[in-house]
Amino acid sequence: MRRQGSPIITDMKVIPVAGYDSALLTLSGCHGPFFTRNIVILEDETGNKGIGEIHGGEDITRMLESYRPFVVGQEIANYRGCLTAIRSGGLSVKGDSGEGLQGLNLANLKFVVQAEAAVECAMMDLLGKFVNQPIAALLGDGGQQRTEVPFLGYLFYIADSEKMNMPYLRETQWKDEWDRVRRMETLTPEGIVSQAKAAHRRYGFTNFKLKGGVLSGDEEMEAIQALHEAFPEARINLDPNGAWSLEEAIRLCKGKHDILAYIEDPCGPEAGFSSREIMAEFKDATGLPVATNMIATNWRQFHHAAALRAVDIVLADPHFWTLNGSIRMAYLLKDWGLTWGSHSNNHFDITLAAFAQVAAAAPGNISPIDTHYIWQDGQELCDNPMQIRDGVIKLPDLPGLGVEINMDKVMKANELYHRLPYHDRDDTISMQYLIKDWQYHSKKPCLVR
Repeated sequence: MRRQGSPIITDMKVIPVAGYDSALLTLSGCHGPFFTRNIVILEDETGNKGIGEIHGGEDITRMLESYRPFVVGQEIANYRGCLTAIRSGGLSVKGDSGEGLQGLNLANLKFVVQAEAAVECAMMDLLGKFVNQPIAALLGDGGQQRTEVPFLGYLFYIADSEKMNMPYLRETQWKDEWDRVRRMETLTPEGIVSQAKAAHRRYGFTNFKLKGGVLSGDEEMEAIQALHEAFPEARINLDPNGAWSLEEAIRLCKGKHDILAYIEDPCGPEAGFSSREIMAEFKDATGLPVATNMIATNWRQFHHAAALRAVDIVLADPHFWTLNGSIRMAYLLKDWGLTWGSHSNNHFDITLAAFAQVAAAAPGNISPIDTHYIWQDGQELCDNPMQIRDGVIKLPDLPGLGVEINMDKVMKANELYHRLPYHDRDDTISMQYLIKDWQYHSKKPCLVR
């Protein structure tokens, strides 16, 4: 007989959803007009709802659906045991090459994402409500470390969506300059600076990251120089996703400590050597701090990256590591004198809240964390989304995740999902409107053909 236990989960819903995106350019091509995600909603016997969000795609939807027998009927306090059962008995997708994200092959993303993180988040949301504590207080050895979390302004080169016969969102009324610039073509240093200034005015960012792997390395470094001149006190980072050769990366970055706070995945595998070996050589040659979300996406990869001293900042995305795994990494990094941060993909406000809760529990001096949310701002699925102000999110004085789902908004996003011709991310489709027969190449920036 169960006595004074935590509430039992009585229902689990998996709802695939879609939202609108800009024509953002990366090494892997051009973002399509839509992005997809999967939402998990758990209900317990008290009527409380817990929510989680994870990457989109039909394989991840099927994985989440397969978890239902391991979740329904469980006490919310048994979330760790539930995750263990999921990992041993849930569906896993076949065909993993083992490469991870070293070459930024988007087909491998579903193998790097830990779909059970959405269940973990939803169960911890319920547990937090039950014990009247935020998720941050329930994570790690020390619980909540801070009440506000620093975020960076994530900047992108943007293609001209008018050149593509695709249904990109084209607002005709703008609340401010950010609404305008996030949909317009941006391919110059001046355009990137205008984007940063607009993001600064709306969100208060004082730190910025530019997604590279689009133009030549020299052109992208010109944009970084322009950002530094516009924001001389900012921490500025460039992420070419491993597109540069080791020789080029050294040439571009050596002596640039004054403008680059760190560089993210500057180079990748080459000449028979792994990304971890190449990045270690880059660090030795430049002395510049290095961040990654590509060469250390699981514990085995991290072991080799750490042994080679290839990275200084591990962007431990909770969707790659799970919430508790990301915090486990944060404690290890602090003990070893390294730095924790978090990478992101396109996401809704549920993920924004989850990232804020995890970052609030990370010990030490963390790196300002990524978010794509500014590109989706205005498409909320919750009634009380967290707000980025003065470059930070101040955690609300609320239990659990700190946000509440709006089912009307979720079902509208689900309707949009079902109208889409495809549900898995493919950045070549839009790109081929710009360059005929374009194909991804891990060593060629997307506009360099």
